[in-house]
Amino acid sequence: MHSLIFLYGALAYFVSVVSATALTYKLAPNERACFFTHVGQKGAKVAFYFAVQTGGSFDVDYSVAGPNENIIMEGSKERQGDFVFTAGHSGEYRFCFNNDMSTFSEKMVDFEIAVENEQRAQLPSKQGTSPEQTSALEESVFKLSGQLSTINRNQKYFRTRENRNFSTVRSTERRIFNFSVIESLMMVTMAGLQVFIVRFFFQGARKGYV
Repeated sequence: MHSLIFLYGALAYFVSVVSATALTYKLAPNERACFFTHVGQKGAKVAFYFAVQTGGSFDVDYSVAGPNENIIMEGSKERQGDFVFTAGHSGEYRFCFNNDMSTFSEKMVDFEIAVENEQRAQLPSKQGTSPEQTSALEESVFKLSGQLSTINRNQKYFRTRENRNFSTVRSTERRIFNFSVIESLMMVTMAGLQVFIVRFFFQGARKGYV
């Protein structure tokens, strides 16, 4: 029981050293939106994830710039991305999304920015435990943390797929409805035109007899 409590405490300790921000932003047509995060020291790991949930062709332009305005990475018409880079300088990093490609459609973008120190934090040693036990527990905590991170990313991936598939279903449903309405209007128009032509022929025949 005490080991389980110690494991939970160690896991909470490792989670606390990671600074992360997860947001959902609605990007208007022809809009460029930027978000900023501060990296406290050089050599920190910066993770950047984004996925376009709805809107248009589910694509967006993105760019990441460092404190010296140097472009670290950029892309055009990307549906999603998952990147990790090492901060070369401490300071403010800029993450931008650009929707200039869309004139009418707005985009819903999910993204997450996480900053983590590259060095491993040391677990607090428990009284009466050997270094081998502490090392094994430390490896278990890191393995568990990695598995939780994998589960989190898989959930984001499936959520993105679900939203895109639902958007495709709604688009298909709307197209079927529009096609049905157009088909019905064409049938009514053709029926009215046939009635008009038949009446015209009969009226012409009556005038011929007179």
